[in-house]
Amino acid sequence: MAAYGLYTHIQSNRRRSIALLIGLFLLVYLLVFAGALLAETLLYDGTLNYYLRAAWRDFILAAPWATGGTILWIMIAYRFHQSMIDSVTGASSVTRAQEPRLYNLLENLCISRGITMPSLKISEEEGLNAFATGLNEKQYSVTVTRGLMNALTDSEMEAVLGHELTHIRNGDVRMMVIAVVIAGVISFFGEMIFRLFFQGGIRFGRGSSDDKKGGGAGIAIVIAIALIALAWFLSVVIRFALSRQREYLADSGSVELTKNPDAMIMALRKIEGRGDIPDANSAVMELCIENPRTGFSNIFDTHPSVDARCAALIKFAGGHDPGPLELPPPDEARADDAAAPADAGPPPGGPWDAAVPDAIPPGPGPISGPWGPHRS
Repeated sequence: MAAYGLYTHIQSNRRRSIALLIGLFLLVYLLVFAGALLAETLLYDGTLNYYLRAAWRDFILAAPWATGGTILWIMIAYRFHQSMIDSVTGASSVTRAQEPRLYNLLENLCISRGITMPSLKISEEEGLNAFATGLNEKQYSVTVTRGLMNALTDSEMEAVLGHELTHIRNGDVRMMVIAVVIAGVISFFGEMIFRLFFQGGIRFGRGSSDDKKGGGAGIAIVIAIALIALAWFLSVVIRFALSRQREYLADSGSVELTKNPDAMIMALRKIEGRGDIPDANSAVMELCIENPRTGFSNIFDTHPSVDARCAALIKFAGGHDPGPLELPPPDEARADDAAAPADAGPPPGGPWDAAVPDAIPPGPGPISGPWGPHRS
């Protein structure tokens, strides 16, 4: 299970990730062919064989442009993806002086493994979550929500930071960002085609032939739409596969860093079901340590369940699982804090009670203290 040290697992994971990313590029080409097929049926009259041959010819001509456009999309995302993610999560960088507790925990983990320290960001969201982003050492960052900071102890927070550092160390973050970027191209193109088709923006081509009346164009349109839907569906499946497989390795990598499986399990239980960031889209939530947004029958869940992750940690790393936890709502916790006396001092009593003014009996005369009689 451990990610650090088990380099065969890491290398295998990377090879699978690269293969999946190549698959995403192939899906882009599939969309180009589907678009060409759809365009031919809308502009010209002909047989189904003619549409397929013409679409293939158009695809050959358009493939270089599709490749260049996808690479340009990746370059834009390479430069601006962090600022885009920060804008939807409200995250901002912090220094040691601003957040000494969190900064020191992250720095100590990095020093213990000789890892270049990523930049540290905090989102003022109440949801309990954290995620890592970046494509290289100069861009890597770890973002933690304010709600998570308020809910977790130091050891639990250290476990979460170890989880995110493992994602960076294993190359998960880079692969996920690239996959989300390429999948974004597919989603954009597919949505554009469907909006154009179903909102009445498409007009059939010149005239009408007996073959078109016989359904050749209709069959070609159905094939094109089916290819677009298939490309979109497979892109979603690939993104989920990239995310789900990595969470177990990141959990175990955190345990190897901190030597504390109980802290990782407790952190997961506290985060469970409380990690939603309302303004974040699905692509950002897929990067988080826990994604509470689920689909039907777990097919479209981007993360394994917390139960499954805790069970894996117990099986391979030991520890104890308390089961699902009930936490007070953030508003209630703040109300309790506000109700507490601001200047509450230590309770009277103990070996130094003579030094507490309220414990000194009134009246003149010597007072016995721990060092012998003295006067007030």
